[in-house]
Amino acid sequence: MRTARAISLLLLLQARRSMTGAELAAELEVSERTVQRDVLALAEAGVPVYSDRGRAGGYRLLDGYRTRLTGLDRAEAEVLLLAGLPGPLQDMGLADPALAARLKVTGELGGAPAAGARRFHLDAPGWFRDAPVPPLLAEVARAVWGGRVLRARYRRRPEADPVERVLRPSGLVLKAGTWYLVARPDEQDSTHRVYRVDRLVAAAPSEHSFVPDRTDEEFDLAAFWEARAAGFARSLLRETVTLRLGPPGLALLPRLLEPLAAREALASAGEPDGQGRVTVRLPVESLDVGYEEVLRLGPEAEVLEPPALRQRFAEAAARAAALYGVPPADRSQR
Repeated sequence: MRTARAISLLLLLQARRSMTGAELAAELEVSERTVQRDVLALAEAGVPVYSDRGRAGGYRLLDGYRTRLTGLDRAEAEVLLLAGLPGPLQDMGLADPALAARLKVTGELGGAPAAGARRFHLDAPGWFRDAPVPPLLAEVARAVWGGRVLRARYRRRPEADPVERVLRPSGLVLKAGTWYLVARPDEQDSTHRVYRVDRLVAAAPSEHSFVPDRTDEEFDLAAFWEARAAGFARSLLRETVTLRLGPPGLALLPRLLEPLAAREALASAGEPDGQGRVTVRLPVESLDVGYEEVLRLGPEAEVLEPPALRQRFAEAAARAAALYGVPPADRSQR
């Protein structure tokens, strides 16, 4: 967002020669303090922008300076076009402005950069699941893009009654085919929260943009999501299963199980015993979920604890042996 805003600021100064901080702030829908920081960032990047003091003062570019599409070369233009991958933009109702931007880029640098976008395709949903576009996604994206307060009705759980919410949107995240809105509940609350867009039953952006405060301006969506996603994944792992694994079982852990759980299990591995097997502690969401996950490891895993889960696997092994007609005398040899 900051890079896009700085480019807009540069193009405004190039087109109008001189603008005050208040004029730039109104045009970009940010505070004058944010304009000052963006001007400083442009100057540090080598753009000859300076300020005039006095009644007729303001920000301006050095006379004669012009940027050709903000200095993009062919490789940078190709990357910019990749940012316009069509699926998510179309879902958010931004396909038309994305097309216009793409045409401007190709018009400046020729048609070759567009070839890069034809060689990459984003398929965000996971395998074996449908990911319908939430019906209110375009309205939510309009609020995010315009910095508008969003009046919404939201279900905390699929079966719950909707609750009224007045939100200050900070960003949208597409994770494994599911859209999430990151927003603050109101102006007095600086805490960002996450809302699933498909659980919104009503969403109406206000007509006017809200004035960003310091919390809005300093918010880092990518860093917030990374920390929130890691914390959420860890919070689900409430139980622990102790396993004994041979080398094949260790190799299967990161391939078959949840990545965070697999990493923690591998990190807990002790020294191999005389048969090359190691003991690990696998975090799981529940013992029922742990049973299903350890089943995926097959005979490469032996459950040591908890005793109830070990007994459950012993009974499952006996049923499997009976199903396949393994004589009782032979079971101890397998």
